[in-house]
Amino acid sequence: MSNLVGVPTVGMIGGGQLARMTHQAGIALGVTFRVLAEGPEVSAAQVARHVTVGDYRDLRTLREFAAGCDAVTFDHEHVPTEHLHQLVDSGVAVRPGPHALLYAQDKGAMRERLTALGVPCPRHAALKGLSDLADTAGELGGWPLVLKTTRGGYDGKGVWVVEDLRAAEETGVFDAGIPVLAEERVDYARELSALVARSPSGQAIAYPVVESVQRDGICHEVIAPAPGLPEELAVRAQGIALRIAGELDVVGLLAVELFETRDGRILVNELAMRPHNTGHWTIDGAVTSQFENHLRAVLDLPLGSPQARARWTVMVNILGGEYPDMHRGLLHCQARDPALRVHLYGKEVRPGRKIGHVTTFGDDLDDVRARAQHAAAYLTGEIDE
Repeated sequence: MSNLVGVPTVGMIGGGQLARMTHQAGIALGVTFRVLAEGPEVSAAQVARHVTVGDYRDLRTLREFAAGCDAVTFDHEHVPTEHLHQLVDSGVAVRPGPHALLYAQDKGAMRERLTALGVPCPRHAALKGLSDLADTAGELGGWPLVLKTTRGGYDGKGVWVVEDLRAAEETGVFDAGIPVLAEERVDYARELSALVARSPSGQAIAYPVVESVQRDGICHEVIAPAPGLPEELAVRAQGIALRIAGELDVVGLLAVELFETRDGRILVNELAMRPHNTGHWTIDGAVTSQFENHLRAVLDLPLGSPQARARWTVMVNILGGEYPDMHRGLLHCQARDPALRVHLYGKEVRPGRKIGHVTTFGDDLDDVRARAQHAAAYLTGEIDE
C-alpha cells in the first residue's frame, strides 16, 4: 500500500485483460491498484504491483482482499451475490453494488426488471423445463428461439439458437439444473453498444454509440461511431443506457448491448457492469478512456469527457490462432502503419482466445477499417503480406 497522503486504493476482483487495462489507467491518476487474481501469471498479475492470488468464490479471501480498499470493483461478474452483500454489510464500498450487479449476473432477473421499467427488450419467457418450450415458442412468435442460461454465460457460451424441440433437447441445457431463458430470434440489422459511466453522486456520461461486429458469439470488430446510425436512434440508445444506469443505481461503467432491428427499433440484448470489449476503442479514440472513467466513477471523482478524438475509430480483436509469436508481427504492422495502436494482453496464444486488440483512427472509414483488419489478421498469422 502507498504511504502517500490521500492516495486512494482500488481493488479489482479478477485478473484478466480488463484489470490490466484498468491498472494502466490508474497509473496516471496516482491510484494504488490491487488485483485479486486467479493465478500469478494471468494478464493483470503480470503488471500490477499489489496482487493477491485467490478464489473469488471464497468469502474469507474476499474480506481479506477488500481490507484497506477505498472501493472494490470487478473484472467480471461472477462473484457470488451473497458474498458481495456481506462485504457491503461490513462497510466495504462495492461498486457497482450487489443490488445493481445482480442484473448483469442473472439474465432472467435483468429481463424481468427492464420489462417492468418499460425498457424495450426481445420477447422472452422463463422456462422450468423442456416441457414448457412448445407453448412458449408460440407465445414468442415461433421457431427459431434463442435459449440462454440465466447465469454464467459470456462470449457466446451459454447461448443456443434452436430450430425445434429436438434441437433444444440436444443442447443439454435442461439437464444442468440451471434456469433457462427463452427469447425470440430478433430480426436485427446489426448490433450496437451504448456505454455510459455513472458515479455515486449521480453524475453520468455517455460515449458515442458504436457498431459491434460479432463472429461466433465473440466481438470481432467495433466501429465508433456506428456508421449511418440516425441521430434520433443514437440519442435514444444513449438515453436507454443512461436510464438503466440510474434506475439500477449502477456505479462505474455500464455497457448496454443492443439490437437495431430492420424496422428501426432499439432492443436491449445484454448488460455488463464493468469496462467492456466494445469500449476498448476509447483508450486511443476518446478524450477519456472507459477504464479511466470507470476508476473515476468508483472513486466518485468528476467524470472525464467521452468525446471521440477522430471522426472514425475502429478496434479489431486479436484472436488466437496457430501463430504463437505476437511480437514478431509487430515489425511489419508498425512499419506499415505508424499510427496503428497495438494492445497485447500477455496471454498464451490459444485458438479463439482474446489475446489483444488493435486500434486505428482517421477520416476515411474504409481506410481505417482496412488498416485495423490487416493488422489483426497479420498478427494472428491469417495473412503474411
